[in-house]
Amino acid sequence: MFTGLVEGQGTVAAIQTLPAGLRLTIQPDPASAAAICFKPSETAIGDSISISGCCLTVIHQTPESLDFEAGLETLSKTTLGRFQRGTRVNLERSLQASARLGGHFVQGHVDGTAEVVDVRQNGEWTDLWFRPAAAQHRLLVPKGSVAVDGVSLTVVSTADGLFSVALIPHTLAVTTLGRLQRGDQVNLENDVLGKYVDHLLASRLAGLVLPTQESTAPQ
Repeated sequence: MFTGLVEGQGTVAAIQTLPAGLRLTIQPDPASAAAICFKPSETAIGDSISISGCCLTVIHQTPESLDFEAGLETLSKTTLGRFQRGTRVNLERSLQASARLGGHFVQGHVDGTAEVVDVRQNGEWTDLWFRPAAAQHRLLVPKGSVAVDGVSLTVVSTADGLFSVALIPHTLAVTTLGRLQRGDQVNLENDVLGKYVDHLLASRLAGLVLPTQESTAPQ
């Protein structure tokens, strides 16, 4: 579980093809070069890390880098299969129970990708418009939450199969979203609460809800 508040950025340093996926080596930015610093030394083998919104497990680490493996299902639903050496990524460690929830509940389970269709400057802010798949778009609501490349954002508008967000200068500076251009693909995760409500309502309307289990308490 994550919050969508990016802790730092990194660069894909190496990619190795596996029989059923990819092995990725990510090199976080050094403290001297980053406004927000993500330190490999503060992670451990087995930790869950959000890589541009996709939850992956640390399988190897050095003082400068972290290694992850991504399977075929992950590659089919995310942008990770398009990564190249030098690709920039957002990084976030998993949420601790005692931490503040500054963004929203982000699972790191990407629902699909969305295309950037417009980038508009609005003073120091930037407005971005995305085209997601229809299944993702219908779960988006104005003023609701969405994770774009692992960044917790508020939906501004939804129309004609598109949705928009407004990025403040801080978000533009400390995440990869400030580099997005038309035609780019991003990882999209819908709000988990909306997904559960949608699933339960769909099951009820389809008559697939299981009957309530009878009580086994002694009479």
